[in-house]
Amino acid sequence: MGVGPCWNKGMRTRLGCLSHKSDSCSDFTAILPDKPNRALKRLSTEEATRWADSFDVLLSHKYGVAAFRAFLKTEFSEENLEFWLACEEFKKTRSTAKLVSKAHRIFEEFVDVQAPREVNIDFQTREATRKNMQEPSLTCFDQAQGKVHSLMEKDSYPRFLRSKMYLDLLSQSQRRLS
Repeated sequence: MGVGPCWNKGMRTRLGCLSHKSDSCSDFTAILPDKPNRALKRLSTEEATRWADSFDVLLSHKYGVAAFRAFLKTEFSEENLEFWLACEEFKKTRSTAKLVSKAHRIFEEFVDVQAPREVNIDFQTREATRKNMQEPSLTCFDQAQGKVHSLMEKDSYPRFLRSKMYLDLLSQSQRRLS
């Protein structure tokens, strides 16, 4: 049972009104894994600074992923990161039976046209991934995951590094040192 685009657009507009205040470190701490204050205390300035070294450094750090997810939520594009993470988790699947069901779940949630959290990929990539669904394997999402990674790296990641959220986080971690 799908929800129409008009509802979705209206909801995004309402959420957009709420999100103007959300580009701050306090919202980042709300979604941190485990206890936010303790996590923030453990996050060193050096670690947070290293996130600017490369997109993959950011993705390899659990607090980096949490901060990036919080930023993407302000842009209504967290499905890209969620898809990338789902693909990473999918590649660890060892059971053939689970592999097929997980593949279909990921495809239906992120890749299929009109999927609930549809990622922004081109038609050819979407169709190639659809063909891969006929015989799912650990590599069936590689092309789509690569496109989404590239999109986030070129588009969202530079904005994240310039965002008030990231800059606040850096200044808070530096203040704790002084």
